Amino acid sequence: MVSFLPDYRQITDCTESYFDRLGDSPLGMGWPNLDDARTRYQVMLDVIREPASDPVRLLDFGCGAGHLYEYMQETRLSHIDYCGIDLSERFIRQCHSKFPQTDFRCLDVLRTPDELPSFDYAVINGVFTSRCRMSFEDMFCFVRQVTELLFSRCTQGIAFNVMSKQVDWERDDLFHLPLDELAWFVCRQLSRHFVVRNDYGLYEYTTYVYRRPLSGRTRRSTREAGFVS
Repeated sequence: MVSFLPDYRQITDCTESYFDRLGDSPLGMGWPNLDDARTRYQVMLDVIREPASDPVRLLDFGCGAGHLYEYMQETRLSHIDYCGIDLSERFIRQCHSKFPQTDFRCLDVLRTPDELPSFDYAVINGVFTSRCRMSFEDMFCFVRQVTELLFSRCTQGIAFNVMSKQVDWERDDLFHLPLDELAWFVCRQLSRHFVVRNDYGLYEYTTYVYRRPLSGRTRRSTREAGFVS
């Protein structure tokens, strides 16, 4: 357990308020529209490098109502052994009601890190985009704690998104993280092998952090790498 834990529960409370008003959809998770949400799902899954002979073990951290898993089913992505984790008991109950055979868990990993198993990859989609009422410093502390823990449990790498600073205006409740601060943290605390994605048309960026450098062959998307059955 870490010595200082920011008040990150408010992120869950905020998302549950969207869910109360807008229901079981990407809008109910706080995303502005379905097209943007689907773009994010594919960008997250693009962290996966070429598949091995065994299924890729993927953690969806902050899985919400399981919409990334729904996207995987709709697009027929195979060869992925999926697990979704969320702090919200309500969201996990919703996931179990839709996908009773899928591994969804209610878990606070910063308070009970020993309960977090190992994976090949972890994706953190949307958890770090809104800081609600937290200060910038507390939110960045939360980002560092979660990514360090998840990276320590992943054999290949992680992906996460934050809001960009290269925008016309910033919302006070969103987490706009300067690229240089992010890069110094990743390089010093996680790995020198990372990729920043700012090429998919949204006011955010996604970072892939890997344990090893890319060797030999060009990284391809999950579709190109044969994840479609």
